[in-house]
Amino acid sequence: MPRCICQCQREAEEQRKAAEERQRRMERIKRRKAQGLQDRYLYDYTFANDNGQNPLMDKARAYVENWKEAYKSNIGLLLFGDVGTGKSFFAGCIANALLDRDVPVLMTNFPTILNRLTRMFSEDRSEFIASFDEYDLLIIDDLGVERSTEYAMEQMFFVIDSRYRSRRPMIITTNLKLSELKNPPDLAHARIYDRILERCAPILFDGKNFREENAGATRQTAKDIVNSKHD
Repeated sequence: MPRCICQCQREAEEQRKAAEERQRRMERIKRRKAQGLQDRYLYDYTFANDNGQNPLMDKARAYVENWKEAYKSNIGLLLFGDVGTGKSFFAGCIANALLDRDVPVLMTNFPTILNRLTRMFSEDRSEFIASFDEYDLLIIDDLGVERSTEYAMEQMFFVIDSRYRSRRPMIITTNLKLSELKNPPDLAHARIYDRILERCAPILFDGKNFREENAGATRQTAKDIVNSKHD
């Protein structure tokens, strides 16, 4: 067989294998997004949809670009500040960017976790909590909105402590003030907050209320729609 034909066949085979690997990677990323972004609106939290009005977004991009070092050194983030200042969007952009890089990420919140746990038998709860540690990055959104019952606080501690012991990074968003996290009201909160503060670098969100601004735009659009005249 001529040498050129063998070379062409090898190149064609390499291209076929590369195409198959790209397809497998795309399918894997799609599955991971379905598992890691359980609320559909989170799919829109991307750097491509950033309006450029929040200078803190540069820190989100830097975290993604330096992800390997952050993962290796177990560096998480604590995003705190008033309602509507962009904390969840910041975290969601990181989640989507890393998922697009084939990194396993889960973005969830404690009300969702607690709802799942209450429907489980006690022997299944430990396995469920341990499953969070299979993700390279765990994002807990809106810490502090959940009810502070004894049961809830115990399960929250188990989740945070398991993550803490896994030595894998987590990102926490909260409307609580840093002073509230550093001066918890009781031991149950202290056990949770201490672990978060040890592993997560705090970033203050103190800008304008983007959610309120978006709501204003929505109201204006609705007004334009209902007041429009048709021939």
